[in-house]
Amino acid sequence: MMVSMTTPSVHPARSERLALCDTFEAVGPDAPTLCDPWRASDLAAHLVLRERRPDLAGGIVVPLLAGRLERHQRELAATTPWPDLVEQVRTGPPVWSPTRLAAVDNAVNFVEMVVHHEDVLRGDGARGPRRKLPAWMDKAVWSALARSGSLTLRKAPVGVTLVAPGHGSVTAHKGDRVVTVTGSPVELLLMTFGRERVAEVAFDGDPDAVTALLAAPLGA
Repeated sequence: MMVSMTTPSVHPARSERLALCDTFEAVGPDAPTLCDPWRASDLAAHLVLRERRPDLAGGIVVPLLAGRLERHQRELAATTPWPDLVEQVRTGPPVWSPTRLAAVDNAVNFVEMVVHHEDVLRGDGARGPRRKLPAWMDKAVWSALARSGSLTLRKAPVGVTLVAPGHGSVTAHKGDRVVTVTGSPVELLLMTFGRERVAEVAFDGDPDAVTALLAAPLGA
């Protein structure tokens, strides 16, 4: 499925949220995702709880709390009609959440929405893009990647330089051996989040260093 996005936006996170919800509606609740074994309904439930249940959201990063989050996620996915679940994602966080402000939303949710949108679009596991992105979104993704790359690549065992033709390059992780990864901003973003098997990127460096990078828990 090729998705086209042509409308410029000053609120990238909101635009990507709406695009993700359109894709949810197109593929249905049982569509596979890259977050295997999650289906689309599980991923939607994850996004809802992440934003609306801060008492559960800690389970995303704290292993001891993960079981409780997973139980509620399964229950929400199983008991909420699909149109209602998608609408909850589309509506976004509650009114009391700081992410209702565009600046905070872009900082906190933009990358999350892009990565999870690609999780749905590439749920079949095939490599390469499924949508044509406008220039403003490529620019927004590259800007976010330049800021967050050092965090998502913090467990990389080698140095990593990211190169996006037309956008520039950034040293995302320092090391004695350096691997240069080249691709479009979204493809690079997916690689840094451990989705390298579906990312259309090129690796340049010592073969052992490349192998070590690919074996690392990126984005974790």
